[in-house]
Amino acid sequence: MRVKAGVVTRKKHKKILKTTKGYRYSYHKTYKRAHEASMHAGMYSYKHRRKRMHQFRKLWIVRLNAMLRALGYKYSEFISKLKEVGIQINRKILSEMAINKPEDFKKIVSSVFSK
Repeated sequence: MRVKAGVVTRKKHKKILKTTKGYRYSYHKTYKRAHEASMHAGMYSYKHRRKRMHQFRKLWIVRLNAMLRALGYKYSEFISKLKEVGIQINRKILSEMAINKPEDFKKIVSSVFSK
């Protein structure tokens, strides 16, 4: 007896078309175009998830530099002095402190540059 794959194929196609809902042109209508669009979207999202970490690090550095410049210091000098003193706080925490708790950030900066 011949096995027909109509049910399985339709289910697979519907799953892909559901993921491409909202795409433009025929990318959400026809299976072939929708499958291509879905595969590309998956690759882009994977790649950009990795890229996001770098973008956040850049943002933290820019924030720190702006706050340090307002206090009269340079970012590069601050980071090197931080390492010399032995304070191990990452850039994310430092930038959050600079925004939300500027008094504490100023204390850290003054302790770093006083030594």
